[in-house]
Amino acid sequence: MSDEPTCGKGLAATASLHRSIGALVGALAGVLERHMTALDLEDANSLREHSLYGALAREHRAAAAALEAIAAGMSGAHDLPMGSHDAAAMADPRTADAFERFVELEEELLRLLGGRLDDDRTMLAVMRDAGDWAS
Repeated sequence: MSDEPTCGKGLAATASLHRSIGALVGALAGVLERHMTALDLEDANSLREHSLYGALAREHRAAAAALEAIAAGMSGAHDLPMGSHDAAAMADPRTADAFERFVELEEELLRLLGGRLDDDRTMLAVMRDAGDWAS
């Protein structure tokens, strides 16, 4: 197999992004499910929260599974032979614009995660140290 870049290899390389985002989404489902166990179901507000968290956890699990399936399909494209491309379509500014939008969103995601990380680490430390993070 040649080391030359192909569209299939590009898809396969990008699969790790989908796999990682899917794992993150799935992990949040686990956080929601664990949170549900702390709720007093005799309390009306807790019952509403429990119902919402349950629905959100199921939606997160479905999204995580869909992203993993997409990643698997992309990974499977690694050996896809390079097909003929229309040079004019590839040179169309809208093609670069679409990829530029993708890169911008990658940068936005990086900033978002970087900004959240300190807060999430602080919350985790409080949960680990005191166990009384809700007060």
